[in-house]
Amino acid sequence: MGVGGERKRDEDAGAIIRLGPKLLELLSKLGEIELEDVEINAEELEIWIPTVIPQVIPAQPAITAPPKVLPEKPTEILAAEFKPLTQTYLGRIVEVKLGATRAEGGSRGRIVKIGGEAAPSFYLWEEIPPNPPAISADVFDMEISLPRALRMHVQDVIGDPAAWAKLAVDRFGADMITVHLVSTDPLIKNTPPNEAAKTIEEVLQAVDVPVIVGGCGDPRKDAEVFKRVAEVAHGERVMLSSLTLDMAEAGVLGDVARAAREHGHVVLAFTAMELNKAKELNRRLYEYLPRDSIVMDLTTAALGYGLEYSFTIHERARLAALGGDMELQHPTSSGSTNAWAAREAWMRLGPEWEPRELRGPLWETITALTLLLAGVDMFMMMHPAAIHTVKEVIKSLLNWRKSRPENIADWITLKI
Repeated sequence: MGVGGERKRDEDAGAIIRLGPKLLELLSKLGEIELEDVEINAEELEIWIPTVIPQVIPAQPAITAPPKVLPEKPTEILAAEFKPLTQTYLGRIVEVKLGATRAEGGSRGRIVKIGGEAAPSFYLWEEIPPNPPAISADVFDMEISLPRALRMHVQDVIGDPAAWAKLAVDRFGADMITVHLVSTDPLIKNTPPNEAAKTIEEVLQAVDVPVIVGGCGDPRKDAEVFKRVAEVAHGERVMLSSLTLDMAEAGVLGDVARAAREHGHVVLAFTAMELNKAKELNRRLYEYLPRDSIVMDLTTAALGYGLEYSFTIHERARLAALGGDMELQHPTSSGSTNAWAAREAWMRLGPEWEPRELRGPLWETITALTLLLAGVDMFMMMHPAAIHTVKEVIKSLLNWRKSRPENIADWITLKI
């Protein structure tokens, strides 16, 4: 072979050297390789593929799990002390006195104070409220239609507000009396202010507890009636229920507020579940009355008819007041009798809803107790069983430090 042949042999050997590692690399990654349209000019082509010996992992001896140890059964419940967060608040609810004794210029044998709190409702670990919530029984100055569950208790006194008031105090245990002068409504009897004032005089003589005077809802007529009642009940510190922004629009709010101040009475400022309007009404009343002569009514919607909205608005008002909002630092009132406006409280339903004699009082009781927890200070109620139940709940809650509750840790074996 000549020189050209040797050069050719050297080039072929170089090709083998260059191609071999590349093929091995590809084969090791892909397991196979396909060459297409490739021409190899060589006398000898050597492909070397290393043999891969699989690694044999020796069998490991079986691991035996340790025997399962069951935890010991607890023999008692661990006692843990609960310490509620104690706070102090910027604001305090104004204390309002209803009624006046002879020494104070009135004729009441008993007075009622509401408000004065500096903590949320029944946060007794922060403060014992200075005055317990009070209950006023509703009385009407004329015969009205009542559900049978109510009428059966007041049948003999309907149409006689003085006798009705005495029954509510002596037998129902009411702290106060609310006389609703519904006959003064221009669309009903349009009773004149002098006659309405005479009714209030009779009630004041029949009972010795504070009296609340309710109007008919007509702003102009209520203003006339309230001014006359304020004169007749001078010094008795009655509550005029209620003063509204409608009176302000009618231009009579100032007249009623001035009469209340002149004769030493309290007013109930009524707004319909709107805190901004409640604040506005209070600001208007501040022009005429001292702060301790104003109680707020933010509206009571009965169980099943918006009670959750009433709870929210009362709770918001109380928390805002404790947070420092002076325009809301007034005691609040609930017309819990509104529960009887709910048809489910009195109408005939299926047997699973019976007896109706209990359903109505339950409706009124739940309505009042719900708002009690929101911070309401006084309740206008009707059914004697509902009045008694709410008073007992209030008494029980306020006596929590004196009572001996069962140990909750014994709930498994405890029999009540």
